[in-house]
Amino acid sequence: MILSLPAASPLALVPLRRFLAAHAVPGLERHDPVTGEHVRLVPGPGGPVAVSVRLGGDGPAGAVEVEVVDGPDGVDLTDLAARVARWLDLDADTRAPEAALAGDELLAPLVRARPGLRVPRAVDGAETALLTVLGQQVSLAAARTFAGRLVAAHGRPGPDGLRAFPEPAVLAAAGPEALRAVTGVTGARARTLHALAAALADGLVLDAADRAGTRAALLALPGVGPWTADYVALRVLGDDDVFLDGDLVARRAVGDLPAAQVRRRAAAWSPWRSYALLHVWTGAVFA
Repeated sequence: MILSLPAASPLALVPLRRFLAAHAVPGLERHDPVTGEHVRLVPGPGGPVAVSVRLGGDGPAGAVEVEVVDGPDGVDLTDLAARVARWLDLDADTRAPEAALAGDELLAPLVRARPGLRVPRAVDGAETALLTVLGQQVSLAAARTFAGRLVAAHGRPGPDGLRAFPEPAVLAAAGPEALRAVTGVTGARARTLHALAAALADGLVLDAADRAGTRAALLALPGVGPWTADYVALRVLGDDDVFLDGDLVARRAVGDLPAAQVRRRAAAWSPWRSYALLHVWTGAVFA
């Protein structure tokens, strides 16, 4: 079964494909670097569904094809389409942020080079938040390795030979020492991962309607700082106005300035700082 998801024009597919490839979690996702096909499990009301998203070269307005590869009977296609569209930021009208950012000396060439650049969001909020903790202060490659180990140890077998990302309650029950042992992260990072999993299992809601409250709840957890809370706002809450002034790549892109100066520089890009950040990241990492 193939779904054709409409996408606002223009749509920069190549950077999106590279972003997904760089973040693909072994066991949970598969990415074909030749065809650009990305296969992963997507949560659904009836259980996880294996979907294939085909991302080819850049092009004009059109649609992204999503194939249901395997899953439970009676897949809720409406829910599935909404999750995938949100994950890939397909409904975003990038003309407004690009018009605002194109007047900036730093961002103008980046915007011209990649019209229609999207801000990838989340298939599942808890999953992305927990992966964010695993990615604290390490490379993308290391974060993917840690995440793959976590999925292999605590994920459930799912369709198409993939494994579902572990439920927060499962990670909370495992305890921090077990999480450290299976992932290879530091003891401090394992304790933060466990604290977040326990909070999510106990009812913490990553609520886009209460971004300030969600941020405060995250910052109250041990080991969660502004970078983690803001990255969750970017990817999970869908906040269009986030700039990670403590991020190494972002700081280098604006002249390797101290975080306070980066913050002041990025203030000019409000209310589209998330799109500014993706242009900066893409130009430096995913070009």
